[in-house]
Amino acid sequence: MSERSWKRCEREIASLLGGKRVPITGRSRGDVPDIRHPWLSVEVKSRKSLPAWLKDAVSQARAAATEYQLPVAILHQAVARHANDLVVMTLRDFEDWFGGTRADQNGNIC
Repeated sequence: MSERSWKRCEREIASLLGGKRVPITGRSRGDVPDIRHPWLSVEVKSRKSLPAWLKDAVSQARAAATEYQLPVAILHQAVARHANDLVVMTLRDFEDWFGGTRADQNGNIC
């Protein structure tokens, strides 16, 4: 993935969430997230493709969800503590559940 592609991806997601992309210049790993946001710490990982089993797990959760349920897939590593399991959902479901927001050019939530 080209450098421009991942930067554009971070900008687009920041806009969707009502945050602002933080440039990598002058930051260390774990120092600040990819996106400055009032209540989320967002790290964006963009890949050419995602594992089919992962997309399938999210699709299964969406298919089984009722109108008042948030569809999530829980990823668990054998023998690991459940507190470290990962919660995965689509960005669309996240926005629908928690409310989609937009930011202006200064990163202020509109």
